[in-house]
Amino acid sequence: MRRLVDLVVAGVAGVLLAPLMAVVGVLVRSRLGSPVLFRQRRIGRDEVPFEIVKFRTMRPEAWAGEPDADRDTSLGRALRGLSLDELPQLWNVARGDMSLIGPRPTLPEQVVHYSPRQHGRHAIRPGLTGWAQVNGRNSISWPERIELDLWYIEHRSLALDARIIGRTVLRLIRPTGIYGEGGVNQGFLPTRESEEGTP
Repeated sequence: MRRLVDLVVAGVAGVLLAPLMAVVGVLVRSRLGSPVLFRQRRIGRDEVPFEIVKFRTMRPEAWAGEPDADRDTSLGRALRGLSLDELPQLWNVARGDMSLIGPRPTLPEQVVHYSPRQHGRHAIRPGLTGWAQVNGRNSISWPERIELDLWYIEHRSLALDARIIGRTVLRLIRPTGIYGEGGVNQGFLPTRESEEGTP
């Protein structure tokens, strides 16, 4: 049933939001150059890796290893603030890599630091939004987010999913928790932060 809902919502949303995604794509191409889309390996259900798709929000590196903070742009900050950079992930939902609601997919470099209990967050498909996302997002540490994800997996229901959707809408209207303190997401950090800034 959840998979059917994912397919229907992703399909309808993809059609309705196609004009908006086209505008965002043109803005990214004209302001940041190509490629328009950012692809990155993430860990999904049962710890199977997949390639997540986002709109690119940072300019290309001027030199190898240039910090993300130096590559950030006003357009990128606006896209992340409105979560418009996440729209291409509707394709990930349609493919079955992700669900509408679930733990956010993380980097392989982060997953290697998980305890056996924390690996439990891979029991379901990762989501576009989730319980941790609407209860702090990047303003709370990774261990705290993982505990929220595990709680969701144990208690998930249609009523809880409806609460998450409602809170997600509020977060889109009044964005909070987009960045951690000092712009750093605490806990389970790889050698270098995710190139596009947010998980």
